[in-house]
Amino acid sequence: MNATRTSTQYAQTPSGRIAYVEQGEGPVALFVHGVLLNGHLWRHQLAGLADVRRCIAPDLLAHGATEIDAAQDVSVTANARMLREFLDALGIDTVDLVGNDSGGGIAQIFAATYPERVRSLVLTDCDTHDNWPPEAFKPFLAMAASGGLRGALDAMLGDKAIYRAESALGPAYEDASAVSDATIETYLRPHVRSEQRTRDLERFLAAFDPVHTLRVEPGLRTLRAPTLIAWGTDDIYFDVAWSKWLADTIPGTRQRIEFDGARIFFPEERPQAFNEAVRAHWQAA
Repeated sequence: MNATRTSTQYAQTPSGRIAYVEQGEGPVALFVHGVLLNGHLWRHQLAGLADVRRCIAPDLLAHGATEIDAAQDVSVTANARMLREFLDALGIDTVDLVGNDSGGGIAQIFAATYPERVRSLVLTDCDTHDNWPPEAFKPFLAMAASGGLRGALDAMLGDKAIYRAESALGPAYEDASAVSDATIETYLRPHVRSEQRTRDLERFLAAFDPVHTLRVEPGLRTLRAPTLIAWGTDDIYFDVAWSKWLADTIPGTRQRIEFDGARIFFPEERPQAFNEAVRAHWQAA
C-alpha cells in the first residue's frame, strides 16, 4: 500500500486546527476515519472518486496532524461538533458523508444532529447503538486505561509485525501482512510525537460510551438522507447484524450490501468494489 498522503491542509475551528487532505472537484464528500487512524485511511477513495466529488478526509480530534488544546473535549460527540465547525470554516453547506469504525459512529451522530448538512450517507462497519465499544476492543481499552498505551504504540512502531499480529490490529484486516510499514507509521507516529498527543488518544479511548449513539437514536429514526449500508461479513468487532439494525432504523436507507469475508478496514483493502458501490449510491441519490 502506498503511504503517500495528499498535501495536508488546515482549517481553524473552535475545536482546534483541523488537518485534512482533499482531492477532486464538485459536490463535497466528507470521509470520517476511526480510532488510531487518520484521513490516510481514505486515500483510495480520494483517488478513485475525485472525478465526481471534492473528496475531503479530515483527521479527527486526537488523531493525525490535527492540533488541539490539552483540555479540548475529544469525545465522539465533540468530534461530530468539530465536523460541523470544520465545514463552516471551509464554507461547505452539505456533504455526502462516509464513515468507518468509530468514524461511522461519529457520522451517525453528525447526521442525526445536523441532518440538514447531509446530502447522502454511507456507513461501513462501525460502532452502533449500544455496541460501543465492541467486546473485542475492550482489552485494548483496558490496556490503555491501565497506562499501557504509550508502551503499546512504541512496540508497534518499533516492530511493525506487532501491529499486524492477531493480538493487535491484525483482526481488522483480511490480510494484515499487506499493510506496509509506511502506512503503520502514518497511522501511529502522530500519537507518540509528544506526551500530550498520547494523552489525547487516551482521553479519546476513555470516552468510548454507548450513551453517545443511544442519545441520537431518535434522530436516526427520522433521517431521510439517502443511505447506503456497506458491511464486511468477517468483522470481529461489528457483526453484520448491526448493518441490518442500521438499515431498519434509518428510513432513508436505499440499500444494504455485504462484502463477503471482508473485515473492518475493507475501504483500504477492497477499494475498487467499495468505490463502485459508493459511486452508484451517489448517482442514484
